[in-house]
Amino acid sequence: MERIDMTVSEIKETLKQLAEDDPLWDQLKLDPRKGVRQLVRSAEASREKKAKEIAEFTRMSIHENELWNAGYDHIAGIDEVGRGPLAGPVVAAAVILPHDFHLPGLTDSKKVPERKREAFFNTIMEQSIATGISIIGPEVIDDINIYEATKKAMSAAIGELSVQPDHLLIDAMPLTTPYPSRSIIKGDATSISIAAASIIAKVTRDRLMKEYAVTYPGYGFEKNAGYGTADHLSGLDQYGVTPIHRASFAPVRERIT
Repeated sequence: MERIDMTVSEIKETLKQLAEDDPLWDQLKLDPRKGVRQLVRSAEASREKKAKEIAEFTRMSIHENELWNAGYDHIAGIDEVGRGPLAGPVVAAAVILPHDFHLPGLTDSKKVPERKREAFFNTIMEQSIATGISIIGPEVIDDINIYEATKKAMSAAIGELSVQPDHLLIDAMPLTTPYPSRSIIKGDATSISIAAASIIAKVTRDRLMKEYAVTYPGYGFEKNAGYGTADHLSGLDQYGVTPIHRASFAPVRERIT
């Protein structure tokens, strides 16, 4: 088949705007230029990925749509990060999304690459109806234990919302609140509101840990976010325990002299 009378660069730009049912797709697949065929395969893979993300976003909106249809207007998703690390705070976030919120690719923050998480963070902060963030430090975690500190952080995040919620969607944690609520196992992968809260909480905490890495170098906080990695444990052995370490956690407690 003869090559289409377009340069590879022109074809690259054309593919960005090409409708799915445009017959040009079939023509380009047969173009003798290897670069053109690679562009088509890449464009098709990208289109399929976007379609899957849209389908997944629709699936993850089921709880919100059900509650919106039942008359609840302001649904807050609540999630936390930082239960497992040896250092740093536990951070919780509460997010109320508008009914027309659309962010394909949104899911559990641990599954979203850092660069994309940062972009999602900005989008959620800009478009959400309200966002609440709570940070509970190591001293409280050591005092009341991590489970109670996590509940405290989640409750405080709800209290930080500038708009009162009608209903709560909580990631796997029962909370005592004045609002009707639903606790969802793995909610950050099954609810867009909880996933949004997961993104806000994780980006907030990761930024804090990078700041701590400057104050307390040698532990790798900028990479491990306070988790008990080899470089972190090595730092503990070499430099000792810092004020942001959780003294009640065994690997830290064992190194306190």
